[in-house]
Amino acid sequence: MPSGPMHAHEMRIDDALVRRLLAGQFPNWADLPLKRVESAGTVNAVYRLGADLAVRLPRIPEGAGDVDKEWEWLPRLAPLLPFPVPEILAVGAPGEGYPWRWAVLRWLDGELPVPGRLTDASALATDLGGFVRALWQVDLPGGPPAYRGGPLTTVDDATRSAIDELHGTIDTSAATAAWEAALSAPLWTGPPTWVHSDLMPMNLLTRQGRLTAVLDFATLGTGDPACDLIAAWNLLPAEARPAFRHAVGTDDATWARGRGWALSMALLQLPYYRTTNPVIAANAEHVIREVLGELEQVVSAKSVGRWSVRRTSP
Repeated sequence: MPSGPMHAHEMRIDDALVRRLLAGQFPNWADLPLKRVESAGTVNAVYRLGADLAVRLPRIPEGAGDVDKEWEWLPRLAPLLPFPVPEILAVGAPGEGYPWRWAVLRWLDGELPVPGRLTDASALATDLGGFVRALWQVDLPGGPPAYRGGPLTTVDDATRSAIDELHGTIDTSAATAAWEAALSAPLWTGPPTWVHSDLMPMNLLTRQGRLTAVLDFATLGTGDPACDLIAAWNLLPAEARPAFRHAVGTDDATWARGRGWALSMALLQLPYYRTTNPVIAANAEHVIREVLGELEQVVSAKSVGRWSVRRTSP
């Protein structure tokens, strides 16, 4: 887990600050046991409050509007989804030197899934695919643009810069080829769909290997559904990806763009969090290996296919 600040502009949040905020705004909860949740999350600090509550506070300005977005949309989305999502019980105001709005939520119990240590990867893939499909099918007008709901070209410059920064650390030629393959996939031409757009392992809860809840909808919105396929590479092993894809029910172009989103996120995360967040950095390395390995197999299979055709044609 992170041992110190991850961002140069990060707000310092400690137990005493949370206690003061609770005492000043929600005194009925102020005396409950309080314990910081050890997490690899990069935007929020999370505390468990008593047995049934959680306190979540943005630690960087970029997360300052997340509470209001979830407060507005999650109550409407929750009844339409097959797994529990966060329930905000109260929203706190800035105070005690803390500059942003913050939230008290109902505690959701479960375990974070760990890539490579899934007890039933195919079942989890089916669960997660069912959640994604249900979210994509939500008919709820007026949603905000999703954080990753646009085309991959919006992160092209940043992704290529990250590849350059990782020279000597990864196979940058292979990463560039994989990224350009994703960029060449046909664009999404359908209507915008609801997406979570940050389905990292740390935003999922499981019990006995099955999905029990989906967390952190800060990047929620509408757009190209491809960004919700990232779990195929950041969490699921290759043998479970077909079950996930079947449960989602997506086409080749969307799958290719989803793989591009997974790769771009990993390439951006690795140099940024390499020394400050070992969990994120390790997952980024995992994603890069999975994406490049999968594409190598695809290219190899196509080459074998072309060779076989040439050998058997009259």
